[in-house]
Amino acid sequence: MIFTLDGKYTGEILMTIAIIIVAYFIKKVLLKVLHQRITDSTSFYRVRRIINYVVFAISALLIGGIWLKFGQSFSTYFGLISAGLAVALKDLVVNMAAWIFIMTKRPFTVGDRIEIAGVKGDVIDQRLFQFSVMEIGNWIQEDQSTGRIIHMPNYKVFTDHLANYTIGFEYIWNEISILLTFESDWKTAKRTFLDVAEKHTLHLSQEIEKKIRVASKKYMILYKNLTPIVYTDVKESGVQLTIRYLCAPQQRRSTKEAIWEDILNIINESKTISLAYPTMRMTLDSKKNGSIHEME
Repeated sequence: MIFTLDGKYTGEILMTIAIIIVAYFIKKVLLKVLHQRITDSTSFYRVRRIINYVVFAISALLIGGIWLKFGQSFSTYFGLISAGLAVALKDLVVNMAAWIFIMTKRPFTVGDRIEIAGVKGDVIDQRLFQFSVMEIGNWIQEDQSTGRIIHMPNYKVFTDHLANYTIGFEYIWNEISILLTFESDWKTAKRTFLDVAEKHTLHLSQEIEKKIRVASKKYMILYKNLTPIVYTDVKESGVQLTIRYLCAPQQRRSTKEAIWEDILNIINESKTISLAYPTMRMTLDSKKNGSIHEME
């Protein structure tokens, strides 16, 4: 079959092609001009995304107007098309509705660290039907990047719990537990470990207080103590001291490493503080010819 332009819809076809071509060149020209003017890559990414959406929406409206004529049959055609789309493209429609929710309510945005549907990562892209995250954790410890990009359908914001590490309050609580022997001077160790935690995190206190005041206008965030604290507990093998402190999500591993290195140096130099570890004690019973009498 040879396609000709002598049919009933020749004008509509030509106008549709013309709109697509014009929209394509307008988008290219705008992006080229803005690329020269915007030096920040993050800002250019957001502007490019907005331009893509706007050009697509305007083109779709113009093409729809051409084919539907906006005449008396518009409501009939629109009803039939809507019903068909709702059935055949259910997932796409839900993803688009979720995209509108994401764009308006802003549960997360590009650059935020989130956890959803069992996946943790930094949001690196948002699109009409899906968003992408740079995965963290999984087989990698301390919430560092795995190098994998995970693409998630937008509707996940409706069906799964969403945790945002960044929005509102930009810091998280982290804990480090140190198990000392019962013979250790745990009181001195507790004071020393607190000094170490403050050394690495105390400079954040004023900044965090400002951010909490801002966040409390939108969320019920009521932290009374923002400075590091050390808790004491007793375990089977010794006295456990737990350092609790605030840090940025992306700095969880680096701050933990710095604190641990200082703690290890303190323990190595101290004669009264020792790390506890699993041990076994055996007692020889002389009455039973040197046989083992007790084991723990």
